[in-house]
Amino acid sequence: MVFLKFTKNNKQKVPEQPLVTFNRDKIPQHVAIIMDGNGRWAQKRGLPRYAGHKAGVEALKEIVKACINLNVKILSVFAFSTENWKRPKEEVSILMDLLTRHLATEMGNLHKNGVRINCIGSLDKLPVSAQKEISKAYSLTKDNQKLILNIALNYGGRLEIVETAKKIAVKVSEGNLDPEDITEDFFSRNLFTEGQPDPDLLIRPSGEMRLSNFYLWQTAYTEIYVSGVLWPDFRKKHLVEAIVDFQNRDRRFGGINK
Repeated sequence: MVFLKFTKNNKQKVPEQPLVTFNRDKIPQHVAIIMDGNGRWAQKRGLPRYAGHKAGVEALKEIVKACINLNVKILSVFAFSTENWKRPKEEVSILMDLLTRHLATEMGNLHKNGVRINCIGSLDKLPVSAQKEISKAYSLTKDNQKLILNIALNYGGRLEIVETAKKIAVKVSEGNLDPEDITEDFFSRNLFTEGQPDPDLLIRPSGEMRLSNFYLWQTAYTEIYVSGVLWPDFRKKHLVEAIVDFQNRDRRFGGINK
């Protein structure tokens, strides 16, 4: 938004910068990000796609630090979807290698900064090497409370809902659950994000206007912010811009604010 100031003769309009205020008392508790645009970032620079993914890892490292500094409590990032297996085998292999090496090299630093790593999705389909690093990360960081870092791997929102429905159906068939006890709250507690509040803010870099099968249940009333910045270029200043925009939203959750 641009504010306009009129000159005395009212013939010229001189644009002024809007007054932006950042309220540290109104930080979203849970921020979700669809890390999109790595391939396009590399293509624009005449680089192979894996260079974009490597640059995306560096962006994630900065955003994790920014969330700690801003006192965001939960950061969820969409790293690899159930549909991403359709990509060329070489690219998938590079992505998995990046994941494994990043967890191995950054685990100590994340632990030192109070980050708890929580990977969600069908993790049993990941390479064994990746599963081992995830297990190590769980064990090392499980008691940390500064920031929960949800990394969605082999994740799909529809898959999550189906798997949750199956889990609940088994409880009903075994006589351990009355169907009348299945509420929205009960369903939420059986999702991959069990025990966590829904995202307050979902950020979509790269300008795309879709959820891409991410957190379909959890984002029912999430505020969505779309940025034209490709993910590898996304930095703390862009996160702050998204939070400022969030702070100026009127969240009614289907009701009317008095």
